[in-house]
Amino acid sequence: MTATPDLDVRLAAFEWLSDRRERIGEVFDREELRSGFTFRGQRVPLMSPQQGIWKPAFCELPISITTTLNGPYRDSFDDSRGVIRYSYQGDDPGRWDNVGLRRAMATQAPLVYFHPVARPGRYLATFPVFIVGDDQPGLMFSVQLDAPTILERLDVDLVAEDRGATRAYYTSTVRRRAHQASFRERVLIAYREMCALCRLRHGELLDAAHIVADNDPEGEPLVTNGLALCKLHHAAFDSFFLTVTPEYRVVVRPSILAETDGPMLVVGLQQLHGQPIELPRAAALRPDQAKLARRLERFRIAS
Repeated sequence: MTATPDLDVRLAAFEWLSDRRERIGEVFDREELRSGFTFRGQRVPLMSPQQGIWKPAFCELPISITTTLNGPYRDSFDDSRGVIRYSYQGDDPGRWDNVGLRRAMATQAPLVYFHPVARPGRYLATFPVFIVGDDQPGLMFSVQLDAPTILERLDVDLVAEDRGATRAYYTSTVRRRAHQASFRERVLIAYREMCALCRLRHGELLDAAHIVADNDPEGEPLVTNGLALCKLHHAAFDSFFLTVTPEYRVVVRPSILAETDGPMLVVGLQQLHGQPIELPRAAALRPDQAKLARRLERFRIAS
């Protein structure tokens, strides 16, 4: 078997990305990816300022591929085959970066795939991925997401699974992650990066909560179906400890209002009762009042 080029630096990149994702979240900023990490005294950028296919200077083969938001290429998910269709750089199959990905396919070198979310310069990182197909007439590569890696973490019995089905499952999972990350980005932008209830501004502690759940036919990933909430208030909202009325005021469950506990209960929940929420400045982005009314009815039943 051909040795995988640059394997140590690739594994170091995966470790750095995993650590950063655990600490801060799964959406990465372009500038931090361009800055990258230090490996054996050398700086390793993980993204090019200009190229979608990126090879650091001291690496033998590319280490990452990137889809650009509103870019000129035709990258797409192919759920039926469990792959991403990734465009060549330019239209010359013999161009150095296309040749580099072809060599990555031959050696099965693992790469990172960066998929854009909501706003320019923000990306979801998926790794490891592998080049598994080369369509020169169509100027496209096929990129396989490492289905066994994620499915083993989910304790799925791979022996009994059809590998094509698992690849398709993982590709659709990454697509959902991209949609969810994009939804979160758009909601946090609309709410000026703060919790609509307590005005907390630390991005690492903020979520985009669905008013109508995303598995509901009416649970579209639209800003009007979302609220920017800190993790405490997101959990309280999902558990029906509180809700928001169509008039954009907080209602706390009566049993919670009657409780006696420490200061967190008072400040974190009870004092919010009857208070107006912080709203997006653009009226078109404010919470859908019909969805809030539907949520209020479920809240009353749960109370």
